[in-house]
Amino acid sequence: MALLTIENLPGATVEVPAGATLLAALQAADHDWMHACGAKGRCTTCRLQVRKGMENLSPLSAAELRYRAAGRLLDHERLTCQARLLAGEVTGSVPEATQLPHVQYG
Repeated sequence: MALLTIENLPGATVEVPAGATLLAALQAADHDWMHACGAKGRCTTCRLQVRKGMENLSPLSAAELRYRAAGRLLDHERLTCQARLLAGEVTGSVPEATQLPHVQYG
């Protein structure tokens, strides 16, 4: 079972189905998550700061590589609309800059 835990979002440990993006799994579990471009990989608002388990994620997408090269996506960050959890567990947090005003973060 693949699990995603968001440290600063209370109750946010979600099972990620095979082939699903992290964003799709979060939305299926009724977590509101910033994604300004509609999950198209055209912005960085859905990024996740990965604390543990980066090796369990799919390889960087073309969009993520482009944002890394431009300095808009750090080495410890992934776009939830692009990244897929292949196996195991990932733990991360929502960056302060992309936290939604109506969601309580811990």
